[in-house]
Amino acid sequence: MSVVAKTKRMRAAQAVLPKTDAPLPLVDAVELLKKFPAPKFDQTIEIHMRLGIDPKQADQIIRGSIVLPHGIGKSKRVVVFAKGNLAEDARAAGAEEVGADDLAKKIKEGWTDFDVCIAAPDMMGLVGPLGKVLGPRGLMPSPRAGTVTAEIKKTVSEYKAGKVEFRNDPTGIVHAVVGKASFDSAKLADNVKAFVDHIVGMQPSSVRGQYVKSVAICGTMTPGVMVAV
Repeated sequence: MSVVAKTKRMRAAQAVLPKTDAPLPLVDAVELLKKFPAPKFDQTIEIHMRLGIDPKQADQIIRGSIVLPHGIGKSKRVVVFAKGNLAEDARAAGAEEVGADDLAKKIKEGWTDFDVCIAAPDMMGLVGPLGKVLGPRGLMPSPRAGTVTAEIKKTVSEYKAGKVEFRNDPTGIVHAVVGKASFDSAKLADNVKAFVDHIVGMQPSSVRGQYVKSVAICGTMTPGVMVAV
């Protein structure tokens, strides 16, 4: 069996970790995260919440979106299916591509160089057949995620500001981006708290027992830090 050598950065990060595995208060967890040796790029900060849900039950799926208090430090590339005034709203809000049949044809041919796809409700007949392309990439517009909407201008603006979408994975864990390592500690803590509170508020009535089992935050190249909830 081969042994993977630890990098200098990994050894330095592990030296910063506390001796106990006990979850830390949010403020302390964020401060610890910022003490890890930093790479030469601005790391993305993620949150991972293990929930006491049954992912096989439709009424226990945790899916939605949230605009965090301080954004996520990244503007998303947005395409919109709309026509008329709603198309004009989308362009005014900064959407990279706006269209109907022309946009559908481009995507059907394999173009997916965007982060978010939004559709006006009357465009879903056109968008539906694109599920084979958009679905596997997590780009299919959905009323539940708020990406099928008549509030085109507002929705595009939110995503351009860094609106976060989330959905539990098959093991019941919700993963999401909550900011950048360059954010100050207070802003990161605000974002993490807002996300946790949002997920807690979505607890399905059918869930029995402990709903939030654990919360961890990490950077692109850091160990995870457990957060007390």
